[in-house]
Amino acid sequence: MKTSKCNSFLLIFRGAADAKQYSTSINSNLTTWFNKYVDQTSVFSWNSVIADLARSGDSVEALRAFSSMRKLSLHPNRSTFPCAIKSCSALFDLHAGKQTHQQALIFGYESDLFVSSALIDMYSKCGELKDARTLFDEIPKRNVVSWTSMIAGYVQNDNALEAICLFKDLLIEEREKRVDEEVLVDSIAVASVISACSRVGWKSITEGVHGLVIKRGFGGNSEIGNTLMDAYAKCGELNMSRDVFDGMGEKDAISWNSMIAEYAQNGLSAEAFQIFSEMVKSSNVIYDAVTLSAVLLACAHSGALRMGKCIHDQVIKMALEDNVFVGTSIIDMYCKCGRVDMARKAFERMKEKNVKSWTAMIAGYGMHGRAKDAMEVFYKMIRTGVKPNYITFVSVLSACGHAGLLKEGWHWFNRMRHDFNVEPQIEHYSCMVDLLGRAGHLNEAYGLIREMKVRPDVIIWGSLLGACRIHKNVELGEISARKLFELDSSNCGYFVLLSNIYADAGRWEDVERMRIVMKRHKLLKTPGFSLVELKGRIHVFLVGDKEHPEHKKVYEYLDKLNVKLQEFGYVPNVTSVLHDVDEEEKSMVLRVHSEKLAVAFGIINSVPGTTIQVIKNLRVCSDCHTVIKLISKIVNREIVVRDAKRFHHFRDGLCSCGDYW
Repeated sequence: MKTSKCNSFLLIFRGAADAKQYSTSINSNLTTWFNKYVDQTSVFSWNSVIADLARSGDSVEALRAFSSMRKLSLHPNRSTFPCAIKSCSALFDLHAGKQTHQQALIFGYESDLFVSSALIDMYSKCGELKDARTLFDEIPKRNVVSWTSMIAGYVQNDNALEAICLFKDLLIEEREKRVDEEVLVDSIAVASVISACSRVGWKSITEGVHGLVIKRGFGGNSEIGNTLMDAYAKCGELNMSRDVFDGMGEKDAISWNSMIAEYAQNGLSAEAFQIFSEMVKSSNVIYDAVTLSAVLLACAHSGALRMGKCIHDQVIKMALEDNVFVGTSIIDMYCKCGRVDMARKAFERMKEKNVKSWTAMIAGYGMHGRAKDAMEVFYKMIRTGVKPNYITFVSVLSACGHAGLLKEGWHWFNRMRHDFNVEPQIEHYSCMVDLLGRAGHLNEAYGLIREMKVRPDVIIWGSLLGACRIHKNVELGEISARKLFELDSSNCGYFVLLSNIYADAGRWEDVERMRIVMKRHKLLKTPGFSLVELKGRIHVFLVGDKEHPEHKKVYEYLDKLNVKLQEFGYVPNVTSVLHDVDEEEKSMVLRVHSEKLAVAFGIINSVPGTTIQVIKNLRVCSDCHTVIKLISKIVNREIVVRDAKRFHHFRDGLCSCGDYW
C-alpha cells in the first residue's frame, strides 16, 4: 500500500477537510456536479456519492467522502457503512477497516446484516479470518450474504476445507427453517463452495455439490458452470468437465477459455484445438488474449508448429504481441516446437517483459542444450533489474545440467539463497543431483541428498537412479531404486531403469527377477510413442506400429536405410535388450522403436532439405540416438527430436547435445 493512500484513509477520523474542501479535492470531472447538485447537508446525498465512487473503483475518494461527511457532524445510517467498508476491503487496508468498524459500533450498526457482512468480507480480504469468524458467530440471525461472505473468506485465505464445512452448516440451517422463511442457498453461495471444491480436489464432494446445482436449478448459471468445470478438472475428471461444458445453455468467453486451457494443461492438445475451432465458429463469443495463450500452450505440448505459427499471425493481427502473457506463451510455444531462435526473436520484440518472460527464454535455451545462451539471457535479466524467482533458478540449474556446467551450477545454487533470498527446494536439489550425476560425480550427488534439509522425494531419487543408469553404477542404483520402491511402488519406470542397470552389468538373473516382480505386481511399462507433424496434421507412431496407413512404406524405407547405416559402420546397441532373445531379434526390436518410425515417415513425406521434427514421450534410447545421427548425415537433413528430458538437434551426423544427455 502506498503511503499517500494510507494517509488519505486517516482523514476518515482526523483529517481537516470539510465539505467545501472535499468538493475542491475530488477529481475535476465530479467537482462541478458535486457543487451544483449535491445537498451537502443530506446524509442520503453523501451516501450516493460514496456508493458511486466505491462502485467506480475509486476507493480512496469514497473514503475521503465518508471523512468529509463525518466532519459535517452528519450521522451515517445503515446505507453509509457497507460502501465505506467495501472501499477498505478493495484497498486491503486493515487499519482503515478497523476504524470504520469502530464507527459502525458507535452508531449501533454492527448487528446490521449488511454492515456485518461487509465487515466479514473486509477482515477476510485483509487476512484476519479469526476476526471475521468472530463477527460471523455473533450475528443472531444470519442471511445468505453473511454465510457467503464467510465461505468466500475461507476460500480466499486457502482454507477450503473450512469453507466446505461451513457450507454444510448452511445446508443444515436451511433445512431446519420453516417453509415460509427465506431459502438461504443462492447461486453466489454455491459458486463459492464449488471454488473451495476445486482447491480441495475431492471428486465425491464436487459431485455432491454438482447434484445440488442440478436440484436447485442453477445449471444454467455460467459462473457456476465455469467454476464446476474447474473443480472437476482439478479432480482429474476432464470428462466430467466436458459434460458440464456441453450441458451449459449459454457459454461465455470464460467457459470456452477454461475448457481449452484444461485440455491444454493436461496435454490433450487435439481436444483443445477442437474446442477452439468450435469457439471460432460460434457467433456468440469472441476469442481474446486468454484464448490464444491457452491454444499456444496446446501447440507447445503437441509440437504443433504450423498451428502455433497461425496463432502467432493472429496475435499480430489483433495487436496482442505487446501483451506480456501472450508474448510469453509465444516464446514457450516456439521453444517447445524446436524453434528456439524464433522464440528469441519474439522475446526481443516484446516491449514489456516480466519474470515469466525471461524465465521462459532461459528454460527454452536450456532444454535445447544451449546453456551459454541461457546464461547470457539470465545475466541480462539481472542487469535489467528483474529479480529471478524460484522457477528461474530451476531453469538456470537445469540449463547447467544439460550442458554439464558443474562449476556454474554450484555457483548459482549457492548464490540463489544468499543474493536473491530463494531457498533451495526439491526441484533445485533435483537439478543439482542430476547435474552432478550426469557429470559422473555420483558419490557427491548421493552426499548432497543425505545433507538435504527437505526430505528427498521421487524426483531426487529418480535423478540419481537415471545417473546410475548412464554411468552403470549398480551399488548406488540399488540404493536409489529401493528408496523409489518405498515411495512409489506402482511406478514401473523405476523397475525398468534398475533392470537396465543390471542388464548393462550382465546380471541377467537380476534382470529376470525384476521382470518377475513387475509381472507379479501387474506393472506395465509405459508404452513409447512418437509424434511427427506434417502439413498441419499430427501422426502418432507406437513401438512396432502396424496401424498407421503408411506403415509398410515406412518399414521398407527403414530397411533401405539400414543397409546404408551398416556401410557407415553402425552396429546395433543391444546391451540392454532382453538376454533371452537372439541377436537378430534384438536388432529387430531396436529397429521398430517409435522415434525411428516417425523419422522415416517424416523423411519420405516431406520435401528434401526440410527439417523433420519428432516428439517422443520417453527418453530417447542410446541406439536410436546413434541411428538418427547417422540418418541426418545420410539424407542431409536436420532432424529435431524432443524427448522427455530435452531437445536433440541432429545435423550432419552430430547431435547438439554432444552425446551428453
